[in-house]
This record gives sequence, C-alpha cells and structure tokens, in this order.
Amino acid sequence: MILNSGLMVRFVLLLLLFFSVTSWAIIFYKYRFIRKARKESAYFLDLFWNRQSLSKAFAASKQLRYSPLARVFRIAYLELKKVNTSQSSSGEGEKAGGTTLNQDVAAVDNLKRALRRAANVELTGLNRTLSFLATTGNTTPFIGLFGTVWGIMNAFRGIGLRGSASLAVVAPGISEALIATAAGLAAAIPAVVAYNYFNSKVRVLESEMHNFSADFLNLVERELIIRRGS
Repeated sequence: MILNSGLMVRFVLLLLLFFSVTSWAIIFYKYRFIRKARKESAYFLDLFWNRQSLSKAFAASKQLRYSPLARVFRIAYLELKKVNTSQSSSGEGEKAGGTTLNQDVAAVDNLKRALRRAANVELTGLNRTLSFLATTGNTTPFIGLFGTVWGIMNAFRGIGLRGSASLAVVAPGISEALIATAAGLAAAIPAVVAYNYFNSKVRVLESEMHNFSADFLNLVERELIIRRGS
C-alpha cells in the first residue's frame, strides 16, 4: 500500500518516519541519561551528608558525571573557595572587625547567585531535546491528518475519472488515508507519553537541586555564624 501510494502521501509518511525515528532516539537516550542522573544524585546526597569534609565530597563528586546535584555542588564549592581565599588574602576582617559581617553577607550572596546559576544551567540541560518530543506529539497527528485528507481527495478524484464508486476505485485513496492516519498516531503517542514521563522526572531533579541549594546555603551560614561567635 505504501509503494502504491501517491507522491504527496509518500512525502507525508517520510516526514512522519523522521519524527518517529528521532523521537525514539531521544527517548532511549533520555531514559538512560535521567536514570543515571537520579541514581548518581541519590548516591551524592548520601555521600554529601555523610562526608568528613567538603574537600573530600568535592573530590568524590568528580566521578559522578551524570548527577546534576554533584555539578551544582562543585560550582558552589569552587565559589566558596574563591570567597575564602579573597577574604584570607585581604585580611580586612582582622584589621576592621566591622567589615567581617559585610564580607560574610557578600559571600552568601555570591554563593546564592552561583547556586541559582548552576541550577538553571543543569535544568536547561535536562530539558534539552524534550521540546522535540512535545513538537512531535503536537504536530504529527495533523501531518497525518493532512495525508488522510489527501488520500480521500485521491479517492474522490478516482471516482470522478472512472465514473464509478466501486471498491476497486475507492480502495487506493482510502488506504492512503488510513496509512497516513496510523503513521501520525504511531509517531505522536510514544512522544507524548515519553514527554510527560521525562517532564515529571526532570521536575523531581529540579526540586532536589533547589532543596540541596537551600540546605547548602544553610550549612554555610551556620558555619559563618559559628565563626563569628568564636
């Protein structure tokens, strides 16, 4: 039926095949990536809260290539080291005690911005290619519908040319229409299901990144308060 279909319907089917193959490639890649990201993020959280020092947690996080939490922590740790290095080299806190609080507030603000920026970068990476799945789910049924309409037009054209509405005249056009409809749905349904599934998993990882950022900020602020008190 595909080989005997018209040129326009073949083009529609080829376009739907492109959407379908690309969508399945994204589905397999994204499933593997998000599964590893969730697994390594859970491992990193256990590692972080059971850490002996931030430096050891930083060294261990370098092995976690898929975890967005580990990457957010590494950026925050490097930012914290920059702040500590600049404060220790300037020595302003020892010369003027009134500036110590201002330095700590600035350090927390810089760390907060670094955490927010890192989380946004990771979220952008997690959402990458998901828009193609959404586009596939929204457009391929209409592309298939266009092939359906074109097939029905061919069926009526055959009736007009032959002056007969027999099954032999109508069948080729109807078969083209049904093939285009089925191909459109076959491309759209897996894309929609996968998009909703991955979107929910990305929202979970996003929530984990925000929670970790808040916990890390609280930890740093607590240590600053203890340092000022001592």
